[in-house]
This record gives sequence, structure tokens and C-alpha cells, in this order.
Amino acid sequence: MSMPKIECNDMDKCCAAASLLQSIALEETAISHILNAEGEKLQKAVKMEDCSYEDLLCINKSVEDMVDKITNLEIVLKSKLDLIRPILDDCGQKPDKPDKDKDCKSDCKPKDKPEDKPSEGGGYPFYEKEAGGRVSLDSKTID
Repeated sequence: MSMPKIECNDMDKCCAAASLLQSIALEETAISHILNAEGEKLQKAVKMEDCSYEDLLCINKSVEDMVDKITNLEIVLKSKLDLIRPILDDCGQKPDKPDKDKDCKSDCKPKDKPEDKPSEGGGYPFYEKEAGGRVSLDSKTID
């Protein structure tokens, strides 16, 4: 499986913010896989018959350390999202005078994503602002 590619052929402020939002979503996906693996590690250790309580405490400490590190990463990702949210909100507003020479709506779609009809979130099918300040990302919602 190859790494996802985030591309904007004609980079502007809105394309950059949308790309950052995609990168946050990709990091969140990776975090979910790590947390799942840590849970499986705990389940396997508990099921082992020859695992002493010292071993279980050691494994638990390892999982606890990983969760602490992920918590710190989540704080950083939340800060990143808070920084780009105003830019994305501005991109969702219709400009007073459209710039016909620069149309990012066609350039800022994820590379492997089929052509989608532009959404109300600034023409980016993967970003849509919902009521209450929530951000929807391909049917996943970020509060």
C-alpha cells in the first residue's frame, strides 16, 4: 500500500489549508491504527497463560506510555486544526468578485478521489462546514 498523496496544482491559501486538513485526517487514521494495535497487545497478554503479573504490569506500562504520547500528539493536531479552521471558514465564503483566472476548486481534490460535485465548504468535496462549527470530512465529522 502506497502513501496517500495530497496535491494542489495551483497552490493558494485555500488549497494549503485544505491540504493541512487532509494531513490531520491522515494522522488521525494512523493514530487509530496504533491505538487498535495497543489494545490487541493487551488482549493477547491477558490471554497468555504463562504471563506473570510482572509481565502484565510491564506491558500495561508500555501501553500507558504510548497512550500518553498519542495524547500529546492529539493536542498538537487540535492546535493545528484550530489554526487552519479560520482559513477554511474564509474559503467557504463566496468572494465579492470571482477571480476567473484562479480556480482552485478543480485543483484541490485528493489525487485518488473520483470527481465529486463541489460542496458548500468552498468547493472542496472533502471539507464541508456543518451547523454548530463542526467540520465534515468525507462522512467523518470533526467537532
